[in-house]
Amino acid sequence: MINNQIIKRNILLKATKIPLVFLLAIWVVKLIEMYFNISFVEFGVLPREISGLKGVLFSPFLHKDIKHLINNSAPILILGTTLFYFFRKSTTIFLLLFLFSGILLWCLGRLNFHIGASGIIYALASFIFFSGILSRNRNISALSLIVIFIYGSLFWGLFPTHQEISWEGHLSGFVSGLVLSWFFRHDLPKRKKYQWEIDEEIELAEKQKEKEEVYFKYEYKEK
Repeated sequence: MINNQIIKRNILLKATKIPLVFLLAIWVVKLIEMYFNISFVEFGVLPREISGLKGVLFSPFLHKDIKHLINNSAPILILGTTLFYFFRKSTTIFLLLFLFSGILLWCLGRLNFHIGASGIIYALASFIFFSGILSRNRNISALSLIVIFIYGSLFWGLFPTHQEISWEGHLSGFVSGLVLSWFFRHDLPKRKKYQWEIDEEIELAEKQKEKEEVYFKYEYKEK
């Protein structure tokens, strides 16, 4: 029992590494901007402009202000850790969510610089939530729903309610998560079965076997 707890703790600690590194990089960029009184906003996504493609790589590391950054920090850590804890191909999935959400934003967004990690947050929340539904893993679905309820503005962020908010980035992330959850549906963690479900399946299998034996005996006598 103690060994299992140690193993789970080590897996959890390992799952936090990439989200923490990603989060640290975001904070370092903002501190550099503040210290030198500069702005990297021109490295954001500029839709349908070739020069704006660099934002696909750089925009998630850029934030308008500290408040914007603080609001994104906890969801990144929680959802990122969830992804790397539960999913086998987590690194591949994270990179694809990162790229697809940025590319989709570049295709659909308003002609303005879009910055922030919100698109990644929506991509992670969407992927984890729909993965939970597809795999019928209640733990994953419940955790994603908890995050959505805690940060209730996530849902309304999919719509153009505020001019200064990049709802296109949110929507791009949401769609990316949905599509990739379907693409990786065969690699999702399966729902844990309770003992009574296992017993029920065994009982049904035994009954089916008995029916087949009776049918076989009947057919044999007829011949």
